[in-house]
Amino acid sequence: MTRVKICGVTTLDDALYCAEAGADLLGLNFYPPSPRYLAPEKARALVARLRGILGTACPLLVGVFVNESAAAIGRILDEIGLDAAQLSGDEPPETVAALNGRAFKALRPRDAAETGEAARSFAAHTPRDERIPALLVDAYHPQLYGGTGETAGEDVARAVIAVVPRVMLAGGLTPDNVAQRVQAVRPWGVDVASGVERAPGVKDFERVRAFIAAVKSADQE
Repeated sequence: MTRVKICGVTTLDDALYCAEAGADLLGLNFYPPSPRYLAPEKARALVARLRGILGTACPLLVGVFVNESAAAIGRILDEIGLDAAQLSGDEPPETVAALNGRAFKALRPRDAAETGEAARSFAAHTPRDERIPALLVDAYHPQLYGGTGETAGEDVARAVIAVVPRVMLAGGLTPDNVAQRVQAVRPWGVDVASGVERAPGVKDFERVRAFIAAVKSADQE
């Protein structure tokens, strides 16, 4: 079963809908320049209400960070009650290691050769919790840290899968192309933000449902 992470959730209504539609993980963005940024105090209230409503049926909640210190990330994880951190900046392996299995790295390599080297450098620090991806592969962009809508190459994704299990594929996924990508790459999971939105940070419920349905359909083929 391919896991689905809906990233850039900013409201309780969107979080509830994504959960009810079958999302396995939800991403909350703590990178201030992002149009999907969620201030920690708002995130704390959202998480508390979401867990209060859904209880044990709540998806795993992942905080997305860019170039923060391990201490700052750990503090937000604890204060808000998140399950894991996704490090989407230029963080070194030491930052992931310092979070003691509570974080996974998002890679944005330019080619398959660079991918293998990057994956190997983080392989020793991947989370042991099998509900959390070991690594995420996103599309390379020289200035932006994810959420670009650009597509990560299949050769790049396969190069990471050859190094570690539980690879989550991101970058340019939509309800129209995700089934093909799942069938071609067979990742552990897929991650989507802009591909299921009607505006940055505002989820389109029909596209969310269509995306998850497409992933489930691909799993059966």
